[in-house]
Amino acid sequence: MAYRVIVIENNPDVLSDMIAKLRRSPDFEVTATYKSANAAINPSGMFHPDLFLLNVEDDEVLDMVPDFVEKFPGAYILGTLNQWDPFIVQDAMEGGATGCILKPFTAKDVIEHLQLYSVRGQRKPARLISFFSPKGRAGRTTLAAILALLIADKTGERVALIDADLQFGDLPIFFDVVPQRTVVDATQDIKLLTPVTFAPYFFPIKDGVALLSSPERPEYAELVAPDSLVEVVKMAESIFRYVLVDLPAGFNPLALNVCRISDVVFVTTMINSGFEIKHAKKTMEMFASQDDGRRKVHTVFTRVNPFTEENRQKIADSLGFPVDVMIPNEYRMISVANSGRLAKGLPMDTLLMKTISGMADKIIEAGA
Repeated sequence: MAYRVIVIENNPDVLSDMIAKLRRSPDFEVTATYKSANAAINPSGMFHPDLFLLNVEDDEVLDMVPDFVEKFPGAYILGTLNQWDPFIVQDAMEGGATGCILKPFTAKDVIEHLQLYSVRGQRKPARLISFFSPKGRAGRTTLAAILALLIADKTGERVALIDADLQFGDLPIFFDVVPQRTVVDATQDIKLLTPVTFAPYFFPIKDGVALLSSPERPEYAELVAPDSLVEVVKMAESIFRYVLVDLPAGFNPLALNVCRISDVVFVTTMINSGFEIKHAKKTMEMFASQDDGRRKVHTVFTRVNPFTEENRQKIADSLGFPVDVMIPNEYRMISVANSGRLAKGLPMDTLLMKTISGMADKIIEAGA
């Protein structure tokens, strides 16, 4: 059965081209066209539409996306743009749009975008979660990888892992994969990509989880501009319901730019000696000085021993901030990660996995 389509477009030439392409396809029936959202919202009901194509570069149309979602809850709603603008896309998806598509497009393009977005998850904005550590060997990468697997398993929604530790990223090793494309490729190509053409840059790890790999050679990190990485992350948000970014250790423009746009930042520190708490304290003071820093930045201490509330309070007193998450030591988990078997089965009976599972539950609850 063909999609019953309503198009809202104020450019007559664009509208004419769009209608001609859709009508040549047996998959679409263009039932009505309108120049404005206000003119379309009420009479559209008589056509029982399955699909709206809305010119979201028009502020009036963009503002009315939630109205169309409420009035036509069973219809797909694709925002149309002449140029990909991550912030317009974000606004459209916050309003409940299915996704967005670049003009000009063919009937085949529309079908491919609908297929891509239909498996993304709920029609809600993506949750962007970053993993930051003052220094290396903090358990940051292992935590990001396990959370990605757990969130996908618990929600059935799509989860992206982006390995932005450009010089020393380990996520491909954790999953024993050799992706053909990397973050470097994505940032170099991002101006030319659409969600459909960007999706293959991610390597499928397990049902619902895909990886955008770090480059093979450390010197390739110099090819990644911080602004381009932000564009990559923002486009990933249109394809995946959760986007988890493993950042390089330490403060640098790349890490700070991603933290700035993140919904949650986990500052991850491994307990080994007293120095780690001092580094974490400096880090938290830096984030706390930002407008929304304390709201979205959470402390995570790994390999905590003894794993007690008394020790949590002791660490918090030294840190000067609450300890939001405390993760016990677990050598079996380290062995699984280092062997490349992370996607083949997690030892859920351990205290470590139960703790991280609790983190995943809270992330999911916040994004519900």
